[in-house]
Parts: sequence; C-alpha cells; structure tokens
Amino acid sequence: MLPLAERLNQYKTQGVSCKPVASGKLVRVVGLTLEATGCRAPIGSLCTVETMSGKMEAEVVGFSGDNLYLMPSEQITGVLPGAKVTPMTTDVGLSVGMELLGRVIDGVGNPIDGLGPIYTEKRASFNAEPINPLSRKPITEPLDVGLKAINGLLTVGKGQRIGLFAGSGVGKSVTLGMMTRGTTAQVVVVGLIGERGREVKEFIEEILGVDGRQRSVVVAAPADSSPLMRLKGCQTALTVAEYFRDQGLDVLLLMDSLTRFAQAQREIALSVGEPPATKGYPPSVFAKLPALVERAGNGSDAQGSITAFFTVLTEGDDLQDPIADASRAILDGHVVLSREMADAGHYPAIDVEKSVSRVMPQITSEEHMLMSKAVRQVLSICRKNQDLVSIGAYKPGSDQAIDSAFTLKPRLDEYLQQSMKESVPYAMCVGMLKNVLQIES
Repeated sequence: MLPLAERLNQYKTQGVSCKPVASGKLVRVVGLTLEATGCRAPIGSLCTVETMSGKMEAEVVGFSGDNLYLMPSEQITGVLPGAKVTPMTTDVGLSVGMELLGRVIDGVGNPIDGLGPIYTEKRASFNAEPINPLSRKPITEPLDVGLKAINGLLTVGKGQRIGLFAGSGVGKSVTLGMMTRGTTAQVVVVGLIGERGREVKEFIEEILGVDGRQRSVVVAAPADSSPLMRLKGCQTALTVAEYFRDQGLDVLLLMDSLTRFAQAQREIALSVGEPPATKGYPPSVFAKLPALVERAGNGSDAQGSITAFFTVLTEGDDLQDPIADASRAILDGHVVLSREMADAGHYPAIDVEKSVSRVMPQITSEEHMLMSKAVRQVLSICRKNQDLVSIGAYKPGSDQAIDSAFTLKPRLDEYLQQSMKESVPYAMCVGMLKNVLQIES
C-alpha cells in the first residue's frame, strides 16, 4: 500500500473536489431518458437522482438549453416528479491493477463474483487518450490462439484487431473460449456485453475453466443491463486491457459483442433526439465504433500489445448488415462463422474462403502463405463443383485439379475441425498443415 500522504496527493490529482454544487430537479422522464433542470454538469459526468429506494446514478448524455438529459446506469424505478438531481463532484475513474486477474466485474468495475471487494492503488479514465499512430510498434510476430484454422490459415499478429462475424447460435462463445484457453497471451480480458445472463456463468465455469480464469478478467454487462451499463462495459474492458498493455504485457481482448455496443449507443442516441440514419442507427454509432476499436493494438516500444477479437452479430446471417459492413472497414481482418457448416457438425464453423487476416503476409513465411493459398484454392474448387459431383454429372479423370481437390478435401476437413477442449500450438498447426498438403502432393 502507498503511504497515506501519497494516496491523498493521488486523489487530489484525480480531481476530487469538495466544492458545493447546486442541485436541480427532475422535470421529465421519457422512456430511458431523465430530464433535469436547475443544475449544470458537463457531458459524460455523473449525477445522483433521489428515488423512493435511495440514490440512483445517471450520466449526462446531452442537454437542450438549461435542461440536462440523463441516462441511468440501472433500471428506472421509484422515480418521482421533481426528484432532486445532484451533480457528482468526484470522478476517480476505474480501479485497475493486477488484483483484477481472476475476477468478474460489471460494466463500471464493481465485482459481481462474490469474492469480496477489489482493492487497487491505481485508477484510469474510461476514455483514454488515443495513441499517436506513429508511436505504435508494427505488427511483426504471430500470436498463438490454439485454433488450427486460425493459426494455420488466418494467422493473427500481436496487436491485430480482427472481427468474428456470425449469426446467433453458430458457436461464437465456444470459439472465444477455445482461444482463451489456447492463447500464449499473458493476460486475457473478456467482455460479455449484451448477452444472455445464463451465458455469463456458463462461459466462466464451462468454457473458460479454472485454468483460463486465473489469467483472465471478465467484464459482464448482460442483456438486462441498461444501455449505459452495456456501453460502459465495452469501455471498461478496453480500459482494463490498456492497463495490462501499459505494464508491458501481451493482452488478448475478446469482446462479445461489438453489435451490442452499437445497439446500446443507438438506444441512448435515439432517446436524446438524435435522428436515425441507416437501419435506425444514428450517425454517432458509426463515429463511436472506430473510436472504440482504435484503442486496441500495439503500444509503444516500452509497452505490450492488445490483440483484439470483436464479435459481430450478423442479423439474419447478412454480412452486409450496417454494423458488420462498418466493422469490416475498420478492423484488420475478419473470421466468418458459417451456419451451414455448424448445421453439418463442423466445429469451429470457420468459413476459410470468406475470412481473411490482413496482416498475415507480414508475419508469416512465404511457404506458409503459399500453403494457405493452396488450401483456399482447394476449398473453392470443391464448393464450385460440389453439385456436379453429388448428382454424378462429373466423371472422375476429366479434370486433374478437381480430382486432386476432392481427394484432399476430407483431410482438410479433419484438419479444420477441433474439439472444444483441444488446443494446438502454432508451430504444430503449421507442421500439420504442411503434412496434409505434402501427403497428396
């Protein structure tokens, strides 16, 4: 623990103030938005609202004239007309430290795992200053995630931001859990944002496991949380990852999901009167997405890295969904999970043809790239000619490329499939891929 004098000085530098602040009152409540008058507070600051069940925290998300628009961090209950609204004069940020490892916290950093309070000596802002792009280290080495399909064919580099695109029920959470257990990253930060509450405990106990949890921090803001809590949950996960990166560690950030972040921002923006644009998403959503994603990545030479996987829910399996389309443009690659493959029992259901890692040429050898290209060509030939072969319209021996592709396909399918508890190191993945291709060469 720091000496008392240093801790007091730390709180002073964090802006703790004891100046009296004028209180206002609630004049309107519409949907998720509280409207207050008689007090002044900047956007992003917190206020307390007196309710029948005690004080409730709310964040300033907008204003019109002298009226403030507030978004509560919990469900609106027991709010009365004319309730007292008081701006909070302290904003000490999020508690960060090594003490977070193995813990589960909510969207604003409060522990929810029943293991007692978390005591840390450092605090960080929810919205960190962006890193100068010229100060970032280049992505030069691969990160092992334990999955053969990704390590071998969609190699991910340390500091890369990549999207995991999938519809509902095709194995996003299981794939994330496999990467959590199999990665060589020193710290794993998992953000479960807007998902079913049942999945939170299931992910921690069944998918993450005891070993995976020891080096992980889980941030949970399930679907029944307020939009503000879901929005804060994403920012909290990034803030925690940034802290460990600043300590010189390699961090794997798994955010499930980026779509829920966009939906939470949509709810808040529409509540304060922002006009909808594409499919009901207001312009602020498309401004906040890159601001969130750009916080991940490599730090300076003295810092570590944040390799981030952001899951994107493709509604109706539509890869041209506005959020999916916008995410592809700002990420360093995308992994697509196929419903058709999942229905056939092929797990993880990674569609290699539709997926790409934009930094793979920078971090792998020429031989590795040629093997990846060869596999893509084989899969493409098999897909294009599958119907002809199935109905017997193709005569074996007519085309050597088609014959070779369909001969190799079963071995590739075996290589691309992997059990949930299995983890394969990066070097072994490359060696296995080389053996599969050499057998039929």
